[in-house]
Amino acid sequence: MRFLNLSRGVSVFLVVFLFSACSSTEKRSGGYYQGDGPGPAAPNIDTIPDAVPRIEPLHRYANRPYTVLGVDYAPMTTRQPYKARGMASWYGQKFHGKKTASGEVYDMYRMTAAHPTLPLPSYARVTHLVNGKSVVVRVNDRGPFLYGRIIDLSYAAAQKIGIAAQGTGEVEVEAIVAERDVAIDAPPETSAVIVSAPSPIPLAPSPMPAALSDEPLQTIEGGYIVQLGVFVNYANAESFLGHIQGVVDTAQYHSRVRQRDDGKYRVFIGPYQSRAEAQQVADYLGQTFGLTTYLAPH
Repeated sequence: MRFLNLSRGVSVFLVVFLFSACSSTEKRSGGYYQGDGPGPAAPNIDTIPDAVPRIEPLHRYANRPYTVLGVDYAPMTTRQPYKARGMASWYGQKFHGKKTASGEVYDMYRMTAAHPTLPLPSYARVTHLVNGKSVVVRVNDRGPFLYGRIIDLSYAAAQKIGIAAQGTGEVEVEAIVAERDVAIDAPPETSAVIVSAPSPIPLAPSPMPAALSDEPLQTIEGGYIVQLGVFVNYANAESFLGHIQGVVDTAQYHSRVRQRDDGKYRVFIGPYQSRAEAQQVADYLGQTFGLTTYLAPH
């Protein structure tokens, strides 16, 4: 399950590892992580239709390059052939009703997904390689960014292909490309495609991250911070904040978002009064969680 929506939606979302992170190790009966599974008023998943691919403009901002935990991502700026195999995870209640990296509201009962580089929005067929079940999803979010996972499914999509109970499953993701497409304006250097997922981070499997922070942007002068990611727009930074909180907040470090002087949004931990103190935190996060961090003046 998620660690990003980056969303939720994340992406990105840096942000998003989305990332899939952890906020608790307690499980519900039936295998769902506490607080992540369907609520009492959940609809019948079998009646929820697949997403129907259609031609629509790509988001002007959610497809810009970004960096998460030291890994650079260059989202596609046109819809094009893509096929990859790897582990899928899913995200549910903790992000339900929150904004995704594309600015849309995440609905765990719709056929949607988060992906690090597929264009937003776009469509993909996701097939569970164990049982052959597949679903068509609308990709509208960034993530996941942990454990080498290649896609984060909505709860409904994960349930339909049979990976919701165990949390993850090996899948094949294939982009659905229309005969005609609507591209976005982007310089040539931003059109690179990263098909493979980043190397897995050595963390134990874990449930969903904490909910996205409602804390307003704030300025705290002086000291040093441990930087986790930088984003062009606030939605992606907020999405990633939601993913990373599940990792760092359980280690008693409070992550937050702040706008820099250049207008970009930084996801960070701190501030700390001395560089040595900030370095100690950065070293701990790297050694314990495998996170790539940077020190910066606050």
